[in-house]
Amino acid sequence: MTVQSSENSSRRGRRSTKMDAMPLNDMPWWRWRSNVRSALHMLSDPSFQRNVWLAGVDGYGDVTDAVYRLVEDTWLDNWSAEKYVGTIFRDSQEASLVDTAVLRVLRIMHQVGPDAPVSAYLDDPGWPEAVRAARDAHVRLATSDGEDPDTAPRTLEVLRIMTRAA
Repeated sequence: MTVQSSENSSRRGRRSTKMDAMPLNDMPWWRWRSNVRSALHMLSDPSFQRNVWLAGVDGYGDVTDAVYRLVEDTWLDNWSAEKYVGTIFRDSQEASLVDTAVLRVLRIMHQVGPDAPVSAYLDDPGWPEAVRAARDAHVRLATSDGEDPDTAPRTLEVLRIMTRAA
């Protein structure tokens, strides 16, 4: 386990050290941020959605799982991401982009239902707009964390390992 010195403290806003080649997030509620980022990443990638969700590949969950990861701990389905600036989100721009993505995705989820097949989401006329909003938020958060937004989404097992670490 990597221990941060006081000069690398997350309270000072500096990047954390790396553990097993994965950067530790420097946000106070980085586990929640990791879940939100994972969801946005999957919701923002049409190739992933076709090749993994539509194909039924194990290890990544489905659209409903991603939506729950997006709003589960944060309650972003009940209030604005602005509430979490400084804890999950770095600034108001990140929060605004996340709010837009959440609203667009939830609108579709409420229309098609949480138990709808993946194709119902992907065929919804509003889906491309939801994907764009998720992409904007994902790119902003990944870039802010010093990560490449174009890498493939991680499996849920990798996400669990990452959020257990540290």
